[in-house]
Amino acid sequence: MPSAAKIDLSSLPEDQRDLVAELLREHANLLAANTALKAEATDLKQIVKRLEHLVAELNHVVHGKKSEKLSEDDRQLAFEDLETAVAELETQHDDRASANEALRRKVVPAQRNRGNLPADLPRTEQIVEPNSLECPWGCGQMHRIGEDRTERLDIVPAQLRVIATIRPKYACRTCTDGVTQASAPASLIEGGLPTEGAIAHVLISKYADHLPLYRQSQILARSGVNIHRSTLADWVGVAGFHLRPVVDRLAEHLKSSGKLFMDETTAPVLDPGRGRTKTGYLWALARDDRGWGGDDPPGVVFFYAPDRGGQNAERVLRGFDGTLQLDGYTGYNRLTRPTRKGGGPIRVAHCWAHARRKLKEVFDRDGSEIAAEGLRRIAEFYAVETDIRGIDPGQRLSARTVRTAPLVAAFGEWLQEQRLRVSAKSRLGEKLAYIHRHWDGLQTFLHDGRVEIDSNSVENLIRPIALNRKNALFAGHDEGGKAWGRIASLIETAKINGVEPFAYLKATLEAIANGHPNSEIDDLLPWNFKSTS
Repeated sequence: MPSAAKIDLSSLPEDQRDLVAELLREHANLLAANTALKAEATDLKQIVKRLEHLVAELNHVVHGKKSEKLSEDDRQLAFEDLETAVAELETQHDDRASANEALRRKVVPAQRNRGNLPADLPRTEQIVEPNSLECPWGCGQMHRIGEDRTERLDIVPAQLRVIATIRPKYACRTCTDGVTQASAPASLIEGGLPTEGAIAHVLISKYADHLPLYRQSQILARSGVNIHRSTLADWVGVAGFHLRPVVDRLAEHLKSSGKLFMDETTAPVLDPGRGRTKTGYLWALARDDRGWGGDDPPGVVFFYAPDRGGQNAERVLRGFDGTLQLDGYTGYNRLTRPTRKGGGPIRVAHCWAHARRKLKEVFDRDGSEIAAEGLRRIAEFYAVETDIRGIDPGQRLSARTVRTAPLVAAFGEWLQEQRLRVSAKSRLGEKLAYIHRHWDGLQTFLHDGRVEIDSNSVENLIRPIALNRKNALFAGHDEGGKAWGRIASLIETAKINGVEPFAYLKATLEAIANGHPNSEIDDLLPWNFKSTS
């Protein structure tokens, strides 16, 4: 069709001019749309190429040879970066499509959790009115017939506020016998600067969000509030002191159980005398009966000790008589002896995850077929555990007796055969010897439906300690290590019971400041907390 520049509309009959003009406009629009489509097709090819690269990267993170060497946190960071890149590409595509009005179409969102906006979040309404409410046809003022409503999440940085407490004084105009005034509200730090909410925020930031005090001090300074790190440390110390009875009571509850988990993790502590750090330890004592539907709520207490000596485990477990699930650390051996202090010999249940890990190390390094066979056999035990998780102990025990016990017996025979074939001094021989040394403890789960096949529950609970260690670097003193363990105990116990840690700590500190009676201390345990919001 000739272009508009070559057609003189005035030369056409009057009844044809409008039709030809409309056709010319459609032609121009089609040319523009064609150009836009070609440009978008080029962009889409580039986007697809990059997405293919990102998918390959994601597969490498999940299934690559080094995937098992990545910690959970490293893996999450990889996912975050990849998802950020995908979101960037999706935004680029959407922006290109919206720029071309003739090509605008509804884009099907990716099948991903985009988040949700809970009903109890505060909402600020922003009403956008048209520039004019006058009818364009001159009919007068238009009337509202409905609305479109969209909601977006807005984030306001932490807002600091000052609570000014005013206590009016009253006196009688007739007599002069005295002045009446309300008592000052109770506070955890008498005459101090922070509210209990402010103290709770510092605790959560340090021990749950892994933000060291000096960084918190810097963040506060950006809002114009200059509070030195040492002052924040004082707040933490005061809170740790007042929360100690709650943690002690939590430990008593755990040690009254018939089965617990135990593990230990390093807690670097500054050693001022040598100008460097020394290695302290946080010993984690945990209860988690959710695997068999137990009635007792889950919980964990971290006990700080300056070293890894087995006497620390003995001290922590004073008063406990039951089954203890743990790894193969030799420091625990004293717990099974008749001479154990604080109770009779403890029955131990060793961890199949650690046994599996020993074989996995050899397989990853050497590709050992013997290690591969051991891993395959252990996987059969775990397949049964997946089927029976959450059912009552009696059913678990029956299933293990019928399905797992023969597999474990066959594994024991296979283990002895391989130990005769493999040099005891080889890497594989050492790993097989480890499993052999703990063979009795590895069979405990076959005789008690409450016992788990491994101690992964407590290992998951100590992961936040490792995160805090990575960010805070070290505790400043042995006493700092104790406070670390104390506060972390309450935070992690709250989390595994579905309790929001900040709300719990704030309410607990307020209750303590108001003189909560020691006889009712159980009310302050995390699993008994009930939010008032």
